[in-house]
Amino acid sequence: QVQLVESGGDLVQPGGSLRLSCAASGTIFSITPMAWYRQAPGKQRDMVARIYGSSINYAESVKGRFTISRDNAKKTVYLQMNSLKPEDTAVYYCNAGGDIATPGSYWGQGTQVTVSS
Repeated sequence: QVQLVESGGDLVQPGGSLRLSCAASGTIFSITPMAWYRQAPGKQRDMVARIYGSSINYAESVKGRFTISRDNAKKTVYLQMNSLKPEDTAVYYCNAGGDIATPGSYWGQGTQVTVSS
C-alpha cells in the first residue's frame, strides 16, 4: 500500500513562486516513478512533471519554470514552481508508479494552487 499527502498549495500573485511537497509512505522505493498532475475546473487531469531515476520529463507549458525533485531518504517529492501564471491555477496531485503515458494507481488528495492578482 502507498499513501501520498500533498501540501504547499496557496493563493499567489502572477510571477510568484510556490513549492509543493508530496510525502509518501508505504511501499515506495527510490526507483518508483513519481509525478505531479494538475486539473483545472472543467478540464482533464494532465501530467506536469515526472521523475524516474535520472529521467525527468515536463509538460511543455511548464518547462523552464517548474522543477521536480525528490528526497529518497524522506520519501518526499517536490515541485518548485516559479514565474507562476493564472493558467497554472489548478488542483495539483501527486502520483506514484505510472509511466510517461499513464498514471499509476496511487494518488494523493490534491492541493489547490491559485494564481491571481
